[in-house]
Amino acid sequence: MERRASSAPGEEEDGEEVLLSGTFSLAPDPQPNYALSLTKGAQLRVRRLDGASSSSSSSSSSSWSVCLSECVGCQAVQSPGAPQPPPAAFFTLFLYPARRGSCWWDASVSRQRLVRTFGACASREPAENRRLAEKWAHEIRRLAAPRPPPGTGVTYGLLPRPCRVMILLNPQSGSGRAPQLFRCHVQPMLKEANIGFDMFVTERHNHAWDMVKEKDLSRWDALVVMAGDGLLYEVINGLMERPDWRSVIQKPLCILPGGSGNALAASLNHYGGKGSFVKEDLLMNCTFFLCKGLHAPMDLVSLRTASGKRLFSFLSFGWGFVSDVDIASERYRKLGSIRFTVGTFQLLACFQVYKGRVSYLPVEEQNPCTDSSLPPGAQKDTSAQDAAQMLSNNIVSPAVPAHPGQDSVLEDSLLVPLEQPVPQHWTVAPQEEFVSIVAIFQSHLGADLLLAPSAKLYDDAIHLFYLTAGVSRMAMIKFFMAMDKGTHLSFNNPHLHYVPVKAFRVEPFEPKGVMTVDGEVLACEPVQGQIHRRLARIITGS
Repeated sequence: MERRASSAPGEEEDGEEVLLSGTFSLAPDPQPNYALSLTKGAQLRVRRLDGASSSSSSSSSSSWSVCLSECVGCQAVQSPGAPQPPPAAFFTLFLYPARRGSCWWDASVSRQRLVRTFGACASREPAENRRLAEKWAHEIRRLAAPRPPPGTGVTYGLLPRPCRVMILLNPQSGSGRAPQLFRCHVQPMLKEANIGFDMFVTERHNHAWDMVKEKDLSRWDALVVMAGDGLLYEVINGLMERPDWRSVIQKPLCILPGGSGNALAASLNHYGGKGSFVKEDLLMNCTFFLCKGLHAPMDLVSLRTASGKRLFSFLSFGWGFVSDVDIASERYRKLGSIRFTVGTFQLLACFQVYKGRVSYLPVEEQNPCTDSSLPPGAQKDTSAQDAAQMLSNNIVSPAVPAHPGQDSVLEDSLLVPLEQPVPQHWTVAPQEEFVSIVAIFQSHLGADLLLAPSAKLYDDAIHLFYLTAGVSRMAMIKFFMAMDKGTHLSFNNPHLHYVPVKAFRVEPFEPKGVMTVDGEVLACEPVQGQIHRRLARIITGS
């Protein structure tokens, strides 16, 4: 049986309820030769009627459908046409479908811009055509809004439409192309999504920190960082130093990758499970997230140092080889993300060992160790594979309240002062010689370094990795190569230790090397930190 050109509202088409239906033209063809139906399942179905022009810009097929989850905006406009025929009105969809590489060996994904404009000319009254176009545009925007994942028990939110955001851009990020990338890729998408913005270009180190600490942020619906991870670190710490930190830290944050590492952007892409976006494609995907406007909770980690500093981190803390690579590769910033590969091979030639003590509070209480080879009070580490399995099964301890009590300062309830020994129920690692220590709170340490595959935005866990002395250079190379796919934990190398924790302490025996937090340099001194569950909010994919 031949399909009807359209279905009446409330009827079903292929098992889906139809909300709107009608006959429209498809620009540039002025004739109304296309039957459109908008379904409750967020599908726009288009069917070319008999006699439609074969030169249409749409497709050579007679019918197709548009998934509105790929739509960032829909705008209605009135045509300034002559009285005869009466001016039509139009609604335009701006779509960014994700497409995989055309070759089997190309695993990368990119979003391709696709614009479809439909004309409404059913009435001789221009106002009637305009109302019809606006009705369709409004319904398309409503259906295109992302739907929070079901059954997560997490409070998701949506940016309003229209909305206005504050954008902080670092012109020196990465290879220095952030301003150009913003103009070419980001700005057009924001216009299509009806998102206004105020741009602030940073001029010095900690400029963003000072700006967000002092400005009235009530005029913006979100704070957007167009840079590397370091600028978002500044923004978060500036917000946490405000007297109204409890409310402003809940304002949605957004990262648009314009730096070298882009670890958080890669992590957000990983959580969305849409494939491997890289370079400009990763930027477009994160801009797509911003245009869709879905935001979710994000854990933060409070860090305290022996010199009295109190910092907040969203990404990682490190000491040893990984931190050395991060800082030493700064001289190759113009190379972009490849700087880390260059720095890695450079530092492998002069392997360093760092002496200190690592202590932590495991996510899940472990049985006391009965192995006499361990020092008194020490406990066995969870194996790398067992720890990964534990997190994948969502076995986590009760949440730490994001806003305990009524105090004006966020308390670290799991920590004791650094001059005191760690609590007895903590684990003290038996090893005291390390090649590298990394406490990471997201999945990625860099755009192509999937260090903690099981990590989530709000899993209430710090993923603690440490490499002990004796690991070979060849094993290090294998680790870094395997991190591209996140398979390094399957090696079962005895020098690689991984355990999910709620809090940790690192105590160097000598001030050797540098420490880093979210890629920023810290002096080498005792540091401890604890997780604060769902303290911030971040724009993310669904």
